[in-house]
Amino acid sequence: MPQKKILFIVGDFVEDYEVMVPFQMLSMVGHLCHAVCPDKSPGDYVLTAIHDFEGQQTYSEKPGHRFAINADFSNTRAEDYDALVLPGGRAPEYLRLDERVLQLVREFAEQEKPIAAICHGPQILTAAGVIGGRQCSCYPAVSPEITQSGGEYIAASHGFDNAHTHGNLVTAPAWPAHPAWMRQFLQLLGSQIQS
Repeated sequence: MPQKKILFIVGDFVEDYEVMVPFQMLSMVGHLCHAVCPDKSPGDYVLTAIHDFEGQQTYSEKPGHRFAINADFSNTRAEDYDALVLPGGRAPEYLRLDERVLQLVREFAEQEKPIAAICHGPQILTAAGVIGGRQCSCYPAVSPEITQSGGEYIAASHGFDNAHTHGNLVTAPAWPAHPAWMRQFLQLLGSQIQS
């Protein structure tokens, strides 16, 4: 399996499982993963948040971990990567206000490279204007943004464990979908896992 170079765009209060688990899974199968954050440098970190489903009307939030940045956002170019991952959490709500982030996402979309987005990660896709005419799953609270951006919302299953692929885009509603989300993303990447 040829190694792919995969970019994660993260920020403070990114959802803990949605950045750490995919980063480790993709690294485990031999891909090179870089995590970048606007205005942070390699060696810096972002704080994560743990979101859980505990019976309230929405998810709860608890402090997570420090997640290390290992590449420089200011030098990041889409042409240097094979794929993009946009984790959820609270980070997408402000990352989508950064035109540098949006332009980078547009470049991945224009080059038709695989893009994986989960939970609130599609907020960045809608702000970048790359959802029109696309099918997209996300956390249900983000669904109005999908439809208002001209996309077709793919509803979450009862257990939030479904993922959806449309062309080069793999999306999912929340971290319980990791097995389906990462399986579909690895298929897009052409990764083959030997048992």
